[in-house]
Amino acid sequence: MKNIKPYLMVVLVLLTFTMSSCEVIGDIFEAGMWAALIIIVLIVLLVTWLFRKFRR
Repeated sequence: MKNIKPYLMVVLVLLTFTMSSCEVIGDIFEAGMWAALIIIVLIVLLVTWLFRKFRR
C-alpha cells in the first residue's frame, strides 16, 4: 500500500491543475448517479426473479 501513495498524490495534483473543482464534483456525482441506477435495476431484477421462483 505504501507504493501507491506517490502515484495517488501525482494523480491528485494533475487533477487539480487540469480540472476545475465544479467539473470534478459534477463528474463524481454523475458517476454516482449511474452506479446507483445500475444497482437499483439489479435489485429490482433480483426481487422479481425471487418472487417468480417462490410462486411456483
